[in-house]
Amino acid sequence: MSPEARDDKYWASQSDIVLEKLLLRIPENKIRPRLEPTRRAVELLGDPQRSYRVIHVTGTNGKTSTTRFIERILREHGLRTGRFTSPHLVRLNERMALDGEPVSDEQLISVYSDIEPILEFVDQELAAEGENPLTFFEALAVLGFAVFADAPVDVLVLEVGMGGAWDSTNVADGDVAVFTPIGLDHMDRLGNTVEEIADTKSGIIKPGSVVVSSVQERGVLAVLENAAKQKAEAFKLQGRDFEVREYVPSSTGQLISISGLAGSYGPYQAPVFGSHQGQNLAVAVAAVEAFLGGGQIQIADDILRSAISDVSSPGRLQLINTVPNLLLDGAHNPAGALILARALRAEFSEKPLVGVIAVLADKDATGLFSNLAGVFESVVLTQSSSPRSMPVAELESLAKDRLGQETESISDFKLALERAKHRAIEIDGTVVVTGSITLVGDVIKLIQEESDEE
Repeated sequence: MSPEARDDKYWASQSDIVLEKLLLRIPENKIRPRLEPTRRAVELLGDPQRSYRVIHVTGTNGKTSTTRFIERILREHGLRTGRFTSPHLVRLNERMALDGEPVSDEQLISVYSDIEPILEFVDQELAAEGENPLTFFEALAVLGFAVFADAPVDVLVLEVGMGGAWDSTNVADGDVAVFTPIGLDHMDRLGNTVEEIADTKSGIIKPGSVVVSSVQERGVLAVLENAAKQKAEAFKLQGRDFEVREYVPSSTGQLISISGLAGSYGPYQAPVFGSHQGQNLAVAVAAVEAFLGGGQIQIADDILRSAISDVSSPGRLQLINTVPNLLLDGAHNPAGALILARALRAEFSEKPLVGVIAVLADKDATGLFSNLAGVFESVVLTQSSSPRSMPVAELESLAKDRLGQETESISDFKLALERAKHRAIEIDGTVVVTGSITLVGDVIKLIQEESDEE
């Protein structure tokens, strides 16, 4: 092994220790509705989140893709960019990207070592007040803000973890607040109606900001418009102020033309599948227009063409060209499943589809299965590596009533994937892995390991 390889292995192992320390905290799915502990931690660090400009992104589905698209367009302008997304698919570093690349293990460890005493000090203060210590996500947000300040970056494209108003990312003030489609998810924390959820998410709107929103349900739109009227300088809505002018699916993604806030763009070839990704691209373009010129200055054609030709969103309708082909999509709630089903019927119906599905126990598996009914030729139910993954026996009883296809259950996801591949080869089909972001991450990691062995 070369000295460089040994160094990489050492730093990777140290980076894994950072993740292990974070995982000792209250887990990510138990995010608490509070903001003061995060605010206290960043205050003690000198408010790193104020050392760069911010575009803040929330919503129910499409947040990560839209965040990635915005960052890629900004980077093409020559700006030093930060990108904060969640969850990660394989490694923690993915959540904090500098100029489009995951933060290095060495830099992650260095910054964590610097902030660890502050995290522990805040933990002690919270304990003295009878409060729980900083959670996984609270500590992670603080780490991310410090990483981007240390880099340093010009602009951070910041995806919320959950909700908005009390999400730890909300200690940052976004110049632009971006809303992707809002639906029902995390109802135990965000609210029982889309209006209640929208109200929580609208908390990212800051005084003087510009709001850019995708098409929303009527009740959601009313909530966002009201919040924007009270705080924002402008509210830009997809379908009214900007839109996808033309969308043509292709074998490598899509050909797209966009009417933006300040001009018309395209047609451009984008290497992402699904009309919903076209809608996300339109939102991203409008967000960048709002950020760079208040929606008044058109983006240069060569810059936007180059950026859109290079966009990506791993685990979101991602096609892996193997035998048979694999399609990976992290749809994990009913709204996401409905979007996936539409995309599969519209763009991947030439071949029969074999599903590999796992669902986390706190998700609406019934609604997810209902929206995927009739899409697959056959389905293999499985479990991801997450301890929160629903047992296949429970999935099976729900799937039989809702999916309407031939199903079988294999708890080991590797064996389930092999079974699905075998079935797809038999019928000249495509394997679709979905239902859980964790499962998609498991499969991506498996593919990487197999590639490294070869």
